[in-house]
Amino acid sequence: MELGIPLIIVAVVLFAVGILLRRNRPARPDTIVKKAAKPEEDVDLFVHPRPKVAEMHVAGVEAQVTFDVPMPDHADAVLSELLVHEAVEVVREKRHTLPIDQVTEVVAIAGGKVVGRRKLETPGTLPPRSTAPSILSLSTIAADPLEHQFEAPIESVPGTAVQSRGDELAAVGSEIHLPKAIETGLRAQGIDPETMSAAELVTGMLALVGYQVSSGPNPGTYIATKGGQRTYIAHDAYTASGHPEVDESTIRKFIFEFSSSGAARGLLVSEKYAPFGIYDWEKREPRVRFVTRERLQRMVESLALG
Repeated sequence: MELGIPLIIVAVVLFAVGILLRRNRPARPDTIVKKAAKPEEDVDLFVHPRPKVAEMHVAGVEAQVTFDVPMPDHADAVLSELLVHEAVEVVREKRHTLPIDQVTEVVAIAGGKVVGRRKLETPGTLPPRSTAPSILSLSTIAADPLEHQFEAPIESVPGTAVQSRGDELAAVGSEIHLPKAIETGLRAQGIDPETMSAAELVTGMLALVGYQVSSGPNPGTYIATKGGQRTYIAHDAYTASGHPEVDESTIRKFIFEFSSSGAARGLLVSEKYAPFGIYDWEKREPRVRFVTRERLQRMVESLALG
């Protein structure tokens, strides 16, 4: 009896060890269940901004995609072709939930009119996804305008002739010359170059070179992120009959909010002219820059000429 008890204990221990070994033992190759790879055609290759879709439906043999995009008064073949391409991709994304078996044509609509069509060789079968770079992604062919702001030497701001409250400033778009690629890229994001604000111009350009732009912690602010680096952007809007120069209190508020944001860099974008003190602020705090009315065109050129 004395011998039997130890043997029972040993047997229990061996049994428990056996269970643990079976649990931790790697599965045999033929029993490993591999996770099914996502079909290549479903992989999202888009890392650039996308035109906003207002509506998408199937009408007979047409898949109609309506975009919320401001079309220019003149014909724009480049923008139209871009929207047709994007319309095909929208249908591709929706094909599992919409009946497209009978669809023979994808139609792109913007500005209240049809801007282009793409016929399908086989009903319900979309063309292969293009792997060519999108014209909405300029990061490989253009310089980063935000990097240029912080790398270029700090420049002094000349005095402006517009200094009185009685002088009303024109819309930013009327004074900015936009290269075709940038104009098309802005329109495709729903930004009308003729009525855009300074913030729309700057954030729209940043999106074209790979920045993810989101709303900031304060009204009228944004956070632009790229490569893990965050930039705090504040917009100083101009109102009719308002003072045409950035106010000192606006600058101080921006500096305070930037310091509290945790972002690595700060950018104040204004439709107004810069006071002389801007130069001194940038020298004292090298992590911030002021893109005021007289500096907007140079920021556009830093992207276009990159």
